[in-house]
Amino acid sequence: MLAVALAQAREGAVAGGVPVGAALFAADGTLLGAGHNRRVQDGDPATHGETAAFRAAGRRPDYAGTTMVTTLSPCFFCAGLVRQFRIPRLIIGEATTFGGQHAWLAEHGVEVTVLDDPECAELMGRFAKEHPETWLEDIGGPEPGPA
Repeated sequence: MLAVALAQAREGAVAGGVPVGAALFAADGTLLGAGHNRRVQDGDPATHGETAAFRAAGRRPDYAGTTMVTTLSPCFFCAGLVRQFRIPRLIIGEATTFGGQHAWLAEHGVEVTVLDDPECAELMGRFAKEHPETWLEDIGGPEPGPA
């Protein structure tokens, strides 16, 4: 399943965007939808990898049994999507480049698996180093310091 999300991340990178890919799968492993971050390409701040995959999956009466797979730990926005629609499982390629909100999701009953995939980490790490302004824009700026 990660291979689908990783292919999406590579596609986003080739198109000049943030290389985060995601895919939503049914309980039986059927691919429902896949997509990649298109914030740069479309000038749309809401098109993250997870939201693109979610939109590609189309409208469903519920998301019981589904699994969201993403190359990078989800931000607050995408974690909210997973929680809002009760997606029960989340598989993450890597959570080192960006810690994201997977711990929060796990605290709220989502089954979370972090794979520590080296290719996901290399792809995202390279992008963050080569495009720091775009990277910080995508994650909502640097983490705030202590108050």
